[in-house]
Amino acid sequence: MFYGGFGAGYPSAPFEQNYRCYPASFIDKAQLENGDKVIMPPSALDRLASLQIDYPMLFELHNLAANRTSHCGVLEFVAEEGMIYMPYWMMQNMLLQEGDIVRVKSATLPKGTYVKLQPHTKDFLDISNPKAVLETTLRNFSCLTVGDNIMVAYNNKRYYIDIIEAKPAAAISIIETDCGVDFAPPLDYKEPEPVFPVAGPISKSSSAVSQEVQEPTQPKLASFTGVGRRLDGKPLKYSVAPENTSTTLASASRAVDKMPAVSSGTSGSGSNRLTGKLVFGVGSGSTNGSVKPTAKKDEVKVEPDECQSKFQAFTGKKYSLRD
Repeated sequence: MFYGGFGAGYPSAPFEQNYRCYPASFIDKAQLENGDKVIMPPSALDRLASLQIDYPMLFELHNLAANRTSHCGVLEFVAEEGMIYMPYWMMQNMLLQEGDIVRVKSATLPKGTYVKLQPHTKDFLDISNPKAVLETTLRNFSCLTVGDNIMVAYNNKRYYIDIIEAKPAAAISIIETDCGVDFAPPLDYKEPEPVFPVAGPISKSSSAVSQEVQEPTQPKLASFTGVGRRLDGKPLKYSVAPENTSTTLASASRAVDKMPAVSSGTSGSGSNRLTGKLVFGVGSGSTNGSVKPTAKKDEVKVEPDECQSKFQAFTGKKYSLRD
């Protein structure tokens, strides 16, 4: 097949050539370290222009001695003949030394849809926005290959990341494509050890305190705490303060305990009567058959308790609804 009508013909085979590789520092192009592009000689451009290749130009790199394969793009065609300059991290991936032979072959890669990355250290995840940093770095890359180890430079520090998964193929193109990115745990990441509570002897004091805390305090019942109102709507002339039922019952019981015992019976009776009871009729020990009245001096006047004196039931006045 002939091209350009000049009579120079080239076969329609893919581009394939062997070169001696050297790091980018040999030609003072430090920007190569931030991407995956190489510098090839001008003869390679002449050969590629005459072949039916796909753009952008992508190449397959193969180290025959170590059987390592990777992929890259091209930045310029200004290298010396028979030489190729590539990033130093790419040479490390392919186990290449300065001056080693590398085989370069043109390739066509599908556009990537998904890639999974694994940082070497967890320091990369400490960056405020690692995905934004990675997106900016990958703009200098043309393709990604599973098994490669790329370098991300940020804030005067280098982070190395492994490509562990890619779709739809093991080698993908990331030029003008929307590719999803996922992160795997870093290589130095360790799962936190579970912390179990130490079971020790429980003292009686601690158990008593826990029981006191668990038992809720029951609210006391306060009955009849409302306010009295008249049916005719007139204001009350007096108000009765509500009293606690428990306090009233307790005061009533104390008043009963203060009451002295009352004895009944005849003066000539020789038997003792039960205190606190009234006996009707003639006692068995009486001589004249009549019951003598108890002297007034024996009568004990029980004074109402102070709490009972305050409470007066039905002390109101009578009113009619017709008024």
